[in-house]
Amino acid sequence: QVQLVESGGGLVQPGGSLRLSCAVSGDIFNINAIRWYRQTPGKERDLVATITAGGRTSYEDFVKGRFTISRDDHDNTVFLQMDNLKPEDTAVYYCNAFIEVSETRVYMYWGQGTQVTVSS
Repeated sequence: QVQLVESGGGLVQPGGSLRLSCAVSGDIFNINAIRWYRQTPGKERDLVATITAGGRTSYEDFVKGRFTISRDDHDNTVFLQMDNLKPEDTAVYYCNAFIEVSETRVYMYWGQGTQVTVSS
């Protein structure tokens, strides 16, 4: 059984920072790309940032220059450093990962989400 557990969300003032973590645990053969998404009520889940198994990163335009995604493969943890937060960044943030559970089986997993609220 594979689990993704996010943490690090909370309430922050505009211009502030938060660091989200996504800890991957379970029977893991290899972790491929990991992504952060976010969702607000009544809207679709939007991609925020991606990091590949090789460490290549990409960001959606609305977070470029403010958010940084990174991974610690020793601890199977992915981070999303969020700086200069804006009220429109308020959302539930989810991590998503494609995980090889064997040499021939790859599955996609979601975490349970962590709430980020940016407000004065």
